[in-house]
Parts: sequence; structure tokens; C-alpha cells
Amino acid sequence: MTSTPPLLRVGCAAGFSGDRTDAAGPVVDALLVAGGPAVLMFETLAERTLALAQLARRQDASAGYEPLLDEMLRPVLARCLAGGVRIVSNFGAANPRGAALRIQAIARELKLPAPRIAVVSGDDLSGDESSALLRRALGSAADDRVLVSANAYLGAEAIADALRAGADIVVTGRVADPSLAVGPALAHFGWAVDDWDRIAGATMAGHLLECGAQVSGGYYADPGFKDVPGLARLGYPIAEIDADGGCVIGKPPGSGGRIDEHTVKEQLLYEVHDPAAYLTPDVVADLTQARVEEVGPDRVRLSRVRGHARPATLKVNVCREQGWLAEGEISYAGPRGQARARLAADVLRKRLEALGLLRVDLIGVASVFADDGGRWLDALPPGDAQDVRLRVALNHAERASAERLTREVTALYTCGPAGGGGVRTSLRQRLSTVPCLIAREAVPARFDFVA
Repeated sequence: MTSTPPLLRVGCAAGFSGDRTDAAGPVVDALLVAGGPAVLMFETLAERTLALAQLARRQDASAGYEPLLDEMLRPVLARCLAGGVRIVSNFGAANPRGAALRIQAIARELKLPAPRIAVVSGDDLSGDESSALLRRALGSAADDRVLVSANAYLGAEAIADALRAGADIVVTGRVADPSLAVGPALAHFGWAVDDWDRIAGATMAGHLLECGAQVSGGYYADPGFKDVPGLARLGYPIAEIDADGGCVIGKPPGSGGRIDEHTVKEQLLYEVHDPAAYLTPDVVADLTQARVEEVGPDRVRLSRVRGHARPATLKVNVCREQGWLAEGEISYAGPRGQARARLAADVLRKRLEALGLLRVDLIGVASVFADDGGRWLDALPPGDAQDVRLRVALNHAERASAERLTREVTALYTCGPAGGGGVRTSLRQRLSTVPCLIAREAVPARFDFVA
């Protein structure tokens, strides 16, 4: 009689590039105390992160992976290797091999036994060999703008294969976020790749983990309406995945935050356009019959997720150069502060009208609900706000033209109106993103171990 494999615990210590770097310690402590098979997951990619990583790699061929890798991983690497906690992460971004080599170097610096590090590849379609494939996939959206990045959202199979082959650490580039948890589940439980219901359950476990402390109450918090205790010491989530694909979501004991039916439901529906058909490279998940129930303090069980056959295509995000974005800010305070800010905006519009549309915001008066056209500013009745931050922005194909905005905002110091201060300007390359679909068989994923 075959025994049921033990629970697999997957703890998440990052939900995006730039997340807190001290999150992993308490998660690893909790995994080690609980015992049993465990994985530490770092999710550090967003839609634009890969394009920014490609730009970094243009400047330095050894760069292009997660810039906070050292700070996130170094404090816990020894404990993970000693305690058998395997690490799965999309740290690699535009340079997975570079990330793997850096992890090797960290292990050497810490005088640790050399870990077995696998690199998953196949997602990067930005090379010349993929240009014809991309043009066909983009169709009418194809143009001659400079390509910055093109990456397919790979699934979990190559991650699972690497773990089965004995990897201590798996580094990927662009994979679907939940696949970072699905891969370990496939390897641990031995599911077939068409066991749709179980894979759908593990996919939604990964989906609950993928944004880090969001499910622990971080992005949920709204004081007086949705209160969350200990927000400054949030506990990052841990999923206990069972052999049927169900999971219990919790967090390290004694940590801040909250995990309950409400936080889990908010994250469960995050970025889900159709609860009956949540598309991923691994499965089409159906949440319409899902059950969310509290089973203890800061412990919530998710079950009854159904799955359907995975799509025949993979999503590809294509990023291209989109000119230069110039921004400038200046503050006006005291009597008639709002009127002076509006006068400054009018001066800038007239000075820069030849360059195209100028976005104007009066932060503190109207900005979040404004629009790029500026009609709201003309229609806004005079006000008496005495603490106003003027922000202006301009997008232009030519860097020198965009840079004019930064000089004009700075010139307001002496060119008026009165009392402006705290000028801050920035200029950065702008990117546009367009998605397309490519046949799965045209984007084979693979893994190999770094020597």
C-alpha cells in the first residue's frame, strides 16, 4: 500500500523586486521548526522588471538579475542548506545564470558546501533568432521600435525536473508567479502534468503566496475599516500544500499581520479576470466552487479548486523603447498657494507647448483622478489650499527635448511665481509593453546545473 506523501510547506519571502529584505529569516525559522519537506520561494519579477533588468545588462553583461539578491538570500542561505529547505526563485530576471553564479559566490564567501544550483531557461525571446516568431505573434502591434525585452511566461515543469534531479536551489527568469510553488508540488507529490484539479489547487496556493505579505494583511490594511495589527513586523505567508492540492495558508508564529477569510479572499481574486477560468501555463483554474475557511488563528484553508486543461499558448510580454519621461515637482505653501501653483503650471504649459502634451497635477488638490489632457485643471474652481505640490510630466521621443522640462521647472525658482521651493526633477527612459501569445511548443523550457 502506497503511503500519502507528507505535507509540503512553501514559504514566500518576497513578492516583488524591492520588497523587504528581512522577510526570509522568520519564514525559514518557521519552516525548520515545523520540520518536513520545505521550500523557500522568492518572487521578484513584475511586468516591467525584466525590461529594466535587460537595460541593466546592456550596461554590464554580468548584471541583469535581482539587485537585492545578496541582501535577501545571504542571511538564510546557510540555514536553508543545512536544514534541507530548498530555494526556488525568479531571481534570475534577464540573467538567470548570472544570479546562479552570484549565489555560488555567496556560498563560497560563507564557506558553505557548494549547493547544486539549477538554472531554468527558454523564456527569453529577445534575441535575433526569435524576431520572426515575435513579429508573427504581434501582428498589427509589431513595429520598428527598439526591442528591450521579450519573455514568455513559462510553467512549472522545468522547475519540477530540476528539483527531481537534486537541485538545492532553482533560479528562473520569467515563469508564471504561481509556478514557483507548483514546480515543488509536482516534484514532491509526483503528480502527472495533466492532473488538473491538483495542479489547479497548487496554482492557487502559489497565487496566494506570490505577492508576499499582501495576503498577510499588508495591502489589505485600511485603518478603522480593515485593521491589521503589527504592520511594521508583518509575517510573510507559508502554504501547507497537501497531496490533493488543497492548502492551508499561515505565517510565522508571533509575527505581525493577519491571515483570515477576508485577506485570503482578497488575494485569491487579485488579477483574476474570470474566476471560472484563471489562465496559467500549468492549468486553467476554476474558483467558482472554491471554499475558504478559517481553521485556526492566522490559518485559512483553501479547497475545492477545480482545474481544466492548460492553454495551448504561452503569454509573452514584449517591452520596447517609448521615448523619455521627464518629471518635475515644486511646492507652493501659505496664502494663495494653490493659485501660485496653478500660475506656475500655466507658465510651463506655455513655455513647453511646442513639445506636446504636458501632464499637470496639483498633488493635495487633484491628481489621482485627473487625466493627461489637463481639462480638469482648467475646469477646477479656485481654491484656498495652502500646501500644494505641483507635478508636471512630459513624454518625448528625443532625450534633449524631454530634458527641457527639467530645466524649466528648476527655472521657476527665480522666474516665479513667488514662494516656490523643493524642486525635484527626473529623466528616465520610458518603456511600452504589449502582450502576445505564442504556441507552447515554440518556447521549450529546459534546465541545467551550473558547474
